[in-house]
Order: sequence, then C-alpha cells, then structure tokens
Amino acid sequence: MSGAGRRADPVEEYAAALAAALRGPARAKARMVEEMRDGLADAAEAHTRQGAPRRRAVDLAVREFGTVDEVAPSCQRELTVAQTRHTARTVALSAPLLIVCWYLLLAVGDGPGRELPGPARLLAVQLAGVAAVAALIALVTLAATGPLARRLPVPRGLPLAVAWTGTTAGVAMVLATLTLAIASPSAGNWPLITFACGLTAVAHGMVAASARMCRVCART
Repeated sequence: MSGAGRRADPVEEYAAALAAALRGPARAKARMVEEMRDGLADAAEAHTRQGAPRRRAVDLAVREFGTVDEVAPSCQRELTVAQTRHTARTVALSAPLLIVCWYLLLAVGDGPGRELPGPARLLAVQLAGVAAVAALIALVTLAATGPLARRLPVPRGLPLAVAWTGTTAGVAMVLATLTLAIASPSAGNWPLITFACGLTAVAHGMVAASARMCRVCART
C-alpha cells in the first residue's frame, strides 16, 4: 500500500487532535502535547506487549487517558493560566521601561522655549498612570498565579481581566508616545523620541499579541 494510502498512526492522530483543540503559549502547548503523546504511546506499547493489536492497544490507552474531548478542558485551563502569566509578565516588564522613556521626554522638554503644551503634558502623564496601574495589576497577577495558586484557586475571570489590562496598556503606550512625539517638535530631543517610539512599537506588538491570545484562551 502506498504511503498516501496508509492510515496515520493513531497516537499521532490523537496528538494532532489535542493540539488543534488547545490554545495558549506555543512552547507550553507543544510541551503538553508531547507529554500526552509520549504517555499515550507508552500505555499503548504496554498493551501491545500484552498481545493487543496496535489499534486495539491505542484504544485501550485512550480509555485510560481519556478522549481528546475529555482531557482538553483540563489541559486548556493549565494553558490559560500559562498565557495569563505570559501576558502579565510582558506588561510588567515593558510598562515601567516605557514610563521611564516618557519621563525623560518630559524632562528634556522642560528647557526655556521648549516646554510641552499643557494638554499634551497632562495627557502623557495620565496615560503613564494607566500604564503604571496596568503594571501593578500584572505584578499582582503573577503573584496570584505563581506559588500562591497552589493554595488558592485562580479566579475565573482573571485571564480575561488580564487580557483587557494588557490591551489597555498597549493602547496607552502608543497614545502617550505619539502625544509626546507630536507635541514636542521644537524640543530638540528627536533621538530620544525616535528611540521611545521604536521601543513603544516593539512593546506594543508584544503586549497586544499576548493579550489577544489571552482573550482567546479565556473564551475557549
């Protein structure tokens, strides 16, 4: 029989179906699927050694492990927590860095004749405050989903809350930097503005992508 006509290995079929059903950080998801595949393969091999045909051995192993529909919810819960931590970590690391950049932009623009317009300064400060609050929420989330989670259950709505916190922080990052860049053409600090804009673009991309996946996980 040709390779195209041969049936796929049932263990690989199981692993592929499980991978398709899960959402979360790529590395954590790949590691989880690999562990399930290896465990199922070992269980099937044990039944094969006892005389069961290959397909029958896999069926028996699946009964022990549970079908994809049965094991996917528990696996997804674990991946959702992992993605929540990933999003929180991204916000906690990027927001303070950008706040420092914004502070430097404000400080450099304080020279005579180079003051930023009052509304622009106020908006930048308010957006920096939003980013600071987001970073604080992210740190609390990391604590709540770390060792503490072994004693206390992770709140059901936490992943979605962190996802929207990340989205809000990402928008604040972009708006604050654009405000400073547009409002300070005469500040003479374009190298710093360019650096801040570049850093913001990278941070926003990371935070936005992680927050988007966190929303997907929370709703899966």
